[in-house]
Amino acid sequence: MGSASKQSNKKSLGGKAATADRRERIAQLRAEEERRERRNKIVAFSIAGVVLLGAVGTGVFVVKNAADKKAAQTAAAKAPIEGVKTYSNLTRNHVTTPVTYPQTPPVGGDHNPVWLNCMGTVYDKPVQNENAVHSLEHGAVWVTYNGKASAADIKTLSDKVKGTPYSLMSPYPTETGTITLTAWGTQLVVDSASDPRVEKFFTKYVQGPQTQEPGASCSTAQ
Repeated sequence: MGSASKQSNKKSLGGKAATADRRERIAQLRAEEERRERRNKIVAFSIAGVVLLGAVGTGVFVVKNAADKKAAQTAAAKAPIEGVKTYSNLTRNHVTTPVTYPQTPPVGGDHNPVWLNCMGTVYDKPVQNENAVHSLEHGAVWVTYNGKASAADIKTLSDKVKGTPYSLMSPYPTETGTITLTAWGTQLVVDSASDPRVEKFFTKYVQGPQTQEPGASCSTAQ
């Protein structure tokens, strides 16, 4: 074989080797790319899983927090309030004549056919007992006060009543206690609007279990 033929064979072999090297390198690069893509997918799925778990966890927390809050409110509404007096066997006849009540202010009994507006209504003058008692029958809380109540307490209570449907407020000069909270068959006397039992009384007795006519109107009255 001549020298030219030998050189040609060497070039051919060299070319094949170079081609094989390139193919192997390309295969390695593709394999690395595939591994990189798999790692990226795993990372992406992992992040998505963490985000999803976080969202689910947050949702569970919100729902649980709302349920816990509702349970606490229910428990608070059922808990007894220190100092509250209750009265039973109260009559409920409609009368148009004055009624002599054993409690001051009255907590229930016979009453006028017309109730007082009690959708957060604040009266600046005394009201008729017989009309107020009818509002109590509808589930209202009646806040009264005498001359010993401070201007600040009156303002605080007024704001509370104005923001609370099924409540009303009026002065009651002849009551013994400084501030009296009354619901049907239920009464609490406090010395100050800052007494925590005031809030508890509203929570428990505005349209509470003592209500004689649940859902009855507390507006469009006199």
